[in-house]
This record gives sequence, structure tokens and C-alpha cells, in this order.
Amino acid sequence: MSKPQTVFPAGRQALYEKYRYSAAIRTGDLLFVSGQVGSREDGSPEPVFEDQVRLAFANLKAVLAAAGASLEDVVDVTTFHTDPEAQLATILAVRDEVIGAPPYPNWTAIGVNWLAGFDFEIKAIARIPA
Repeated sequence: MSKPQTVFPAGRQALYEKYRYSAAIRTGDLLFVSGQVGSREDGSPEPVFEDQVRLAFANLKAVLAAAGASLEDVVDVTTFHTDPEAQLATILAVRDEVIGAPPYPNWTAIGVNWLAGFDFEIKAIARIPA
């Protein structure tokens, strides 16, 4: 079995090094993507919630692309929300635009009370195409 490989999207490795984690780990044909938030390049939160969700999905797509994958390869998603009841409609609208048609990945949504200044985070597992 090959050693797991780290994956970083272009232009954001310094952010991951600062907080000492990998954007994703590839092992075999699986990619485990760390939680992605709606952060700007400097790491600060996007202040408008819908824009923060869109940016989190864009950051997820960038990590997937760095590994040669796309949203179509995602098989499992976990999202974290600071106010699920108030935020769900916005999240679902953005998700429907970004994810598209079935088949949909597995999805688990978790309400939390702290995300380091963010209100939404998304992590995923993908199978990297051959």
C-alpha cells in the first residue's frame, strides 16, 4: 500500500501550514478533504452568509481539482452549521446549484456553536477517477 499523500490547492498552502493541517489526504483512490470554510485568501471569513457558503464550496472544488477530482466524485459530505434552522434554506439553494443532478452524495448536517468565526464548513470524501 502506498503512503498517503497531502493535497493542497494552489495559493493556499500557507494557510494550511499556519494551522498545521492538510487540505486533503489521498490514499489509494480515496481523497479525504478537510473542512472547507468560506475564507478569503487571507483566511478571514466572508461576511455575507450566502457568499460564505458559495466560497466554501469553491474552496472544496479547488481542493478536489488539485487531486484530479471534481464534485461528481464526492461520495460523502459532512456540513457544520452555527444556526441550522435559519441557514438551511440558503445552504440547500447553494448546494442545489453547485451539486446539480442525482446521484447525490451521502450528506450529514451537524449543528455546532463555534466555527472559529465562520458559520458554515464542509468536508468530503471523494473517489479519485482512474
